[in-house]
Amino acid sequence: MSDSVEPRPVDGATFARLMAPFEPFETRPELGVAVSGGRDSLSLALLAHEWAGTRGGRMLALIVDHGLRPAAAEEALTTAGVLQNCGIESLVLRWSGDKPQAGLQEAARAARYRLLRDACRERGILHLLVAHHADDQAETVAMRAARASGPDGLAGMAALVEWPEVRLLRPLLPVPRTRLAATLGSRGIGWIDDPSNSDPRFERARLRRAGTVALGLPDADGVRSGHERRAARTGVAVFQAREDGSIAIDRAAIERLPLDLRRRLASRVVQALGGGDHPPRRERLERAVARLSGTPERGKSGRGQDFTLSGCLFSLRQAAGSRELEWIVRPENGRKGRQPLIPAAFFACYPAAATHLDRSPT
Repeated sequence: MSDSVEPRPVDGATFARLMAPFEPFETRPELGVAVSGGRDSLSLALLAHEWAGTRGGRMLALIVDHGLRPAAAEEALTTAGVLQNCGIESLVLRWSGDKPQAGLQEAARAARYRLLRDACRERGILHLLVAHHADDQAETVAMRAARASGPDGLAGMAALVEWPEVRLLRPLLPVPRTRLAATLGSRGIGWIDDPSNSDPRFERARLRRAGTVALGLPDADGVRSGHERRAARTGVAVFQAREDGSIAIDRAAIERLPLDLRRRLASRVVQALGGGDHPPRRERLERAVARLSGTPERGKSGRGQDFTLSGCLFSLRQAAGSRELEWIVRPENGRKGRQPLIPAAFFACYPAAATHLDRSPT
């Protein structure tokens, strides 16, 4: 008799708990889910569809066809058919144009996220879910450990990434792959295995073949989510969304924060308002944080203290109706970036800034 325990499927109640840390959502939430046709993303699509439906919202599955394999187009259509049979609307996004000879995997990843973000923006979808799970997280930490990454790198993938037009959510990070397979198995739904997942040319595939996991490393999801929750709570106290789309930062309040928290909040500000895909470089961020909390030069409580960071202008001004100073952060003049639907970084930590929320009486 075997002592092994069959993995449990992820049910609706479990998924609701996994989504709870990302609240608040709209009264009738609209989600986009990246679906490849594999077991992980199909499981996520089914669970997210049911989660949104119970809240009067809707979910759109976004299928990216990279056009890198002859079978890819047919697989995308097959996946769309599986979703349709489950009552889920889908949209196939195609990566067209020439493909690079070098760095193909990185280019494909960048193209995938660009297509997904554009699709969400065009449809006013503020939450993009991807199906990275606990096994993916362990592999990521193992790869970063091999490169001697710092503490943030060893914290693994973030559960929440805030872009100007959409929030990227990874609700399945605590869930092992076996439970996702069980979720589809319990519903009698098959999936498509991507050949690249076992291609030894790719580092992640080699790790899977070797059975390498991030043993002895910190709980990546717990470390990262703890940082995010702390930053979100602090943001409520020190940030104020303004009607012109800029953000005011209470200078005295930010001065009192630990240095690591000041760094995280400054990074959130510029990535959300500046529209960059990545946080600012560490050395530039360090200089900016020093200026945010430094003592103003004599006679320079205004424009003499202004500086820029990653596409954003920081201006030190006297707060209206007060003698206190505050930093006003806005995109640099002349920037050609698209106007965000919302300042996404503050949707999670400052609900009053989420202008899309339905506040009608219920």
